[in-house]
Amino acid sequence: MVIKTDICSFSEWRIFPGKGVRVVGKDGKSMLYMTKKARALGFRKVKAQKIMWTVAWRRLNKKVRTDEGIKKAKKRHGKPLKAIVGVSVDDLRKMRKATKEVKEADKEQALREIKARKQKVIDQKRTQKKVLGKDLKAPKKVDVKAMPKKAAPPKGGKKK
Repeated sequence: MVIKTDICSFSEWRIFPGKGVRVVGKDGKSMLYMTKKARALGFRKVKAQKIMWTVAWRRLNKKVRTDEGIKKAKKRHGKPLKAIVGVSVDDLRKMRKATKEVKEADKEQALREIKARKQKVIDQKRTQKKVLGKDLKAPKKVDVKAMPKKAAPPKGGKKK
């Protein structure tokens, strides 16, 4: 035969039939306390986690075995791969499985290609300048020290 038990609102202990006190607040919420001690602490709004004899303290300090650790972890399914514009699903799978060395080699090759393209553009500009007859020398820098200085405002600010 199973006996229906309630839980104390403060200590979370089991309360068997015929024991404890039920208190109904102004808002209609009913609370069930096992002892006068639990009721007094509950009325004073004391945190149950700070009192050693409560189940809340035992749970917080890992003295009670909880159901969370016992439950078997559910198997999560990964997101389905979708093709991106210009990259197929097979290519994405290959990229995921690629090792670190392969990724680094691909990165270096891509950098070399970019540098080659930039160098090609620079070479084309140089040939165009030669055809037009312009000098390839860098533009002359302006000498800042030789420029005349502006008159500085008097120091000290306004006088009264």
